[in-house]
Amino acid sequence: MNTKTKNIIGWILSGMAGIMLIASAIDKIVSTGHAKEMALSFGISPNQYIVLGMIEVTSVILFLYPRTAILGLLLLSSYLGGAIATHLQHGQGILFPSFFEILIWIAAVIRFPELTKRILNKPLDNK
Repeated sequence: MNTKTKNIIGWILSGMAGIMLIASAIDKIVSTGHAKEMALSFGISPNQYIVLGMIEVTSVILFLYPRTAILGLLLLSSYLGGAIATHLQHGQGILFPSFFEILIWIAAVIRFPELTKRILNKPLDNK
């Protein structure tokens, strides 16, 4: 697979994850009925849930902007790890946050080959 194809696939996956996570964040920020219900089921106040939505939006923006994408990846990984733990603690399914965790990592590995090299402890090409 050539570099151009990898870039396109990486951006498509990043865009899909970004759109869905932004929609989730907007749901929290706008405090829809569903968001309020979820917040209460987790024992979180609606105001705190709004803050979580703002953190989610910020992390997605950082992930989508190439210069800050690695920072965004780390923030989203932390955010989604917390979501998975919260869902487990309250006996809810973890499929939704797990799917996004996997999707953003696949997108990141495709978008940033140097990330894969660092993870696998391979030498980086010095240019």
